[in-house]
Amino acid sequence: MKGFDTRAVRAAIDSDREHGAVIPPLHLSSNFAFAGFGEKRAYDYTRSGNPTRDHLAAALADLEGGARAVVTPTGMAAIALVLQLVKPGEVVLAPHDCYGGTFRLLSAWARRGLVTVEFVDHDEAGALREALRRRPRLVWLETPSNPLLRVVDIAAIAAAARVAGALTVADNTFLSPVLQQPLALGADVVVHSTTKYINGHSDVVGGAVVSRDQALGDELAWWANCVGITGAPFDSFLTLRGLRTLPLRMRQHEANAAAVAALLSDHPAVARVHYPGLPNDPGHALAARQQRGFGGMLSFALRGGEAAVRAFLGERWPTSGRPSRVPTLSSAATDAAAAVARHEPPSIPRRGLLDGLAHFTLAESLGGVESLVAHPATMTHASMDAAARSRAGIGDGLLRLSVGIEDAADLCADLAAGLRRAQSVREGCAQR
Repeated sequence: MKGFDTRAVRAAIDSDREHGAVIPPLHLSSNFAFAGFGEKRAYDYTRSGNPTRDHLAAALADLEGGARAVVTPTGMAAIALVLQLVKPGEVVLAPHDCYGGTFRLLSAWARRGLVTVEFVDHDEAGALREALRRRPRLVWLETPSNPLLRVVDIAAIAAAARVAGALTVADNTFLSPVLQQPLALGADVVVHSTTKYINGHSDVVGGAVVSRDQALGDELAWWANCVGITGAPFDSFLTLRGLRTLPLRMRQHEANAAAVAALLSDHPAVARVHYPGLPNDPGHALAARQQRGFGGMLSFALRGGEAAVRAFLGERWPTSGRPSRVPTLSSAATDAAAAVARHEPPSIPRRGLLDGLAHFTLAESLGGVESLVAHPATMTHASMDAAARSRAGIGDGLLRLSVGIEDAADLCADLAAGLRRAQSVREGCAQR
């Protein structure tokens, strides 16, 4: 078999037999002509099948080592597609600290009686063993998890799930197939938000589901067509273009993240760093065994909580002045969670301007070439209420970094300045 990098770069290259285009053409057509009466061609309607989308699906299945991949319009659509396999009353086991969107969808479907969800700490063998006695339909894994980078043993959990008659689904978004291949470790299904590392340029949203078994892949493809959650051709074209540079980008992401993690781990303003690449991280040994690298994602907790976070980000108030009552991060997150529960858009409290970081943009998402910083409690995990965030270990002082491919020295200098601001706030509070 050809090397991974070669297969990624050569995905769909030279596949155009009609015109010899090196890069396959983009097929935007929504429908395709029949060859004759009752004679359907390979494609008839783009929701059901499209050459451009199929190029991406084939590449993802190849790189993940799966039998079939289904391309979806978003990462959440990929998760929703997998949940079509679950009947009302059947159980899904999921981790407490999963992605906020996953938590929100599972919780919402559970409230409507569409699934029964049990949130379990997968790294606690006793708790998982007890939960498996309920004969779940799916065991949902995130490893490393979002946002705490917890690592769980895919092979061990998949083996236990198989004995219990459950399918194991692994969200591989944080590492991509470059650094981890859950199917080879025993997982039945891999889920991706291709918006993230696979596309890698923050200019398209998408998702994918890759199955180890052909029959299961065919069932998922049937559901995707039935429900109407298949990816658009142009999105697939952009994602395939990004995929070809994925191995190169992942190496730079990881190198930069290692430098950032080293900086954070030695700073007095930081209470804890979550990065499996650090030798003292609880998941380091397991990650070294089941991964091919440690990736570009990390999170860290600042000493001093909310005040330190605001200082780190460089919050300042405009000339109109600071309002008499500034919403706390925790209260803003609670308000946002309540609004989501009411199916209302959360209100946006008045905020100061953020100009402290030059090379980390405050934004959701991850995996693009640019560096991002997120505050999970008020952003990616705002749909969790305070109790759920507490169980997951997501505090007000936690920040998540998606480390880009800029010069590592620039990124570290930027963060060092933010840490100095956070440290000064903490020292000022101590003096008072």
